[in-house]
Amino acid sequence: MFHILITDDTHPVLCEKLRNAGFDCDVRTNLDYNGILQIISQYDALVVRSKITIDCNFIDKALNLKCIGRVGAGMETIDVAYAESRGIPCLNSPEGNRTAVGEHSVGLLLALFNKICKADMEVRSGKWLREDNRGLEVAGKTVAIIGFGNMGSSFARCLSGFGCNIIAYDKYKTSYAPDYVTEVSLPQVFEQADVVSFHVPLTDDTRYYADSEFFNSFNKNIYLINTSRGAVVQTSALVEVLKSGKVAGAALDVIEYENMATDGLNLAKLPDDFTYLLNNQKVVLTPHVAGWTMESKVKLASVLADKIISTLILK
Repeated sequence: MFHILITDDTHPVLCEKLRNAGFDCDVRTNLDYNGILQIISQYDALVVRSKITIDCNFIDKALNLKCIGRVGAGMETIDVAYAESRGIPCLNSPEGNRTAVGEHSVGLLLALFNKICKADMEVRSGKWLREDNRGLEVAGKTVAIIGFGNMGSSFARCLSGFGCNIIAYDKYKTSYAPDYVTEVSLPQVFEQADVVSFHVPLTDDTRYYADSEFFNSFNKNIYLINTSRGAVVQTSALVEVLKSGKVAGAALDVIEYENMATDGLNLAKLPDDFTYLLNNQKVVLTPHVAGWTMESKVKLASVLADKIISTLILK
C-alpha cells in the first residue's frame, strides 16, 4: 500500500480517489516545514499547495518519496529539477482551473474596457455619470497572450467569439496556435498589441518580465492583465507607465507582495507603489481568484489524484 501525505486543504475528491485506488491518505494540514520534515521519510507521495517550500534539504530527507503533487499550476515552491534528478516526478493540475482562469481574464478585460468597477462605486454613491463611463469594445482590438499553455489557451478560447485579433507569444513553443490565434514574435507583440495578458509561470526568466523597458517597447498605449504570478510584473515600473499613460489600465489578480505561504496580503503594510494602485480608478484588482471557482476546486483535486495514481502504479 502506498502512503500519501496531504499538507494543505483540498477538495475531498482527492482522498476519495486515492483511497479507492487502495492508497492510504494522511491529511496533516497543521504541520509546518519542520514538522513535515520529521515524518516525510514515511511517505510514498506528498501533496502540497504553496504553504511550504520543497527544497534540496527537504528532498534529501524524503527517502521513500516517489512523487510530489501540487494542487494547482504553479511549481515555483518546488525544486523540480533537483527532485526529478532524484527520480521523483513532480505533478501539477493546471487542467483543473484553466477554464476558470480563462473566464476570469475575460471578466477583467471587460471590467477595464467598460469601467465597471468605477461605475459601480459611483452609482452606489449617488452619481449617474454616463459619459464619464463610456467604454471600449473588445471587437477589433489586438489582444496579445504571453504564454500559451493551459491558461493562455483557455483565455484565447474564451475570446474567440469577441471579434478581436488574438496573437500569442510563447518563448518555448512553436506551431501551437489554433486557427483563431496567430503566433508572433515578441517584437510583433510590441508592434501590434492593444491588450497584453500574462499566462506564464514564475521562473528566473519571467520574474519582473514586465519592467520599464518592456512597457516602453510598445508602439501603442496598452491595457495590461496579469493572472499568472505577481512578480512577473514589476509594480514600480507599472506605476511609472500608468502615470505616463503608456499603460491605459491594468487588471491584476496577483500582486508581487503576496505571501504565497499564507494565501495572504497584508494590506496595512504595503509599499507606496501599491497604495497608488489601490487609489487608481484605471486599475482593477482581485485577490488571486482567477482560478478559484467551485468547479475548479473539484477539478484541481480530481486531475491531480488521477496523475498520482498513474504515476505510483507505474512505479
